[in-house]
Amino acid sequence: MDPNYKDKSIEVERTEVHKKSDSSAVASTFIKYAAYLIIFFGLLFFLVKYVFPMF
Repeated sequence: MDPNYKDKSIEVERTEVHKKSDSSAVASTFIKYAAYLIIFFGLLFFLVKYVFPMF
């Protein structure tokens, strides 16, 4: 086959991806991880304030 031959019957399919942002899902995820951080730091505070002085 000739290397300069170009097939003109090829159709290119283009797809567009639209990113959807659900603000309620973002807010609930933020609240969840904020609660995790508060619990984590509360546990650290308890350990430093009450448990470590016992040793």
